[in-house]
Amino acid sequence: MSKAYRTPSNIYPSLSYDDASAAIEWLCRAFGFEARLVVKSPDGGVMHSELSYGPGVVMVSSTKEDAGRVSPRRIAVANQALSVRVDDPDAHFARATAAGAVVIRDLRDEEYGARGYMVADPEGHQWYFGTYDPGEHWER
Repeated sequence: MSKAYRTPSNIYPSLSYDDASAAIEWLCRAFGFEARLVVKSPDGGVMHSELSYGPGVVMVSSTKEDAGRVSPRRIAVANQALSVRVDDPDAHFARATAAGAVVIRDLRDEEYGARGYMVADPEGHQWYFGTYDPGEHWER
């Protein structure tokens, strides 16, 4: 028997940003996330936040150097990407690039049947947005 979750996923990526407040604003404007919760620290940073996109949630906080959590801009290469399913990747691509997202891989039809693109946000986190739905290939 599986546990019931408040969101359909039980995986919640957590990202660190040097300027988490600016990142939250940008992610909402550029990618269409909605800030559900933002907990500020006494110094004005972000201790914890939850941003939703449909049923998915990503957590964003300020850099925590003592915990080894830093922005990708502080390391040589970001080596992972978050993948977000969107219904209209063409419109999403236009919105993201108009807001200044850095294109890593242009909008295209993928060999596995999806349509999508990859960009970097202002601090270097990589994002893939497209129609790919990993669950559609699973046997039920």
